[in-house]
Amino acid sequence: MNAKRFNWPLLSGFLLSVFAFLSYFFIFVWFPTTRNFPWANFLLFAVAVGLLLFGLKRTFTETRSKFSKVLGSLTAVLGVLICALFMFGFFVFAKMIPPSKGAPQVGQRAPEFTLADVNNQQVSLNQLLTTPINGKAPKGVLLVFYRGYW
Repeated sequence: MNAKRFNWPLLSGFLLSVFAFLSYFFIFVWFPTTRNFPWANFLLFAVAVGLLLFGLKRTFTETRSKFSKVLGSLTAVLGVLICALFMFGFFVFAKMIPPSKGAPQVGQRAPEFTLADVNNQQVSLNQLLTTPINGKAPKGVLLVFYRGYW
């Protein structure tokens, strides 16, 4: 009797491609070494595509059912499309966002501004740069911007 075997490489390749896609946004974006260039995600995608191809080969060599072949092909195509969508988003779409023309560059002096501090007192950048601290003029100012409330 010829028992059907579960095609674990195909399913695990698909699930790994979904994990590789989502892990960039939920895990790897928090670390500069994987945010700037997602090498960990590329490695996960490479393993996922390998498993998908192995599972697809297994589907066509060990299965006679047309339904199983169609389902296996769709699973493999969806897994590869997830990989392609991530690559397109990282290499093409992210480069289409135009750079800000008025943004200060690294090492350039920030434009003059006046804002309220935590005590609701108005503080200007020029005031911070000229007010002596312990009898000495400050060499610079560290600006920290928060994306919400304190």
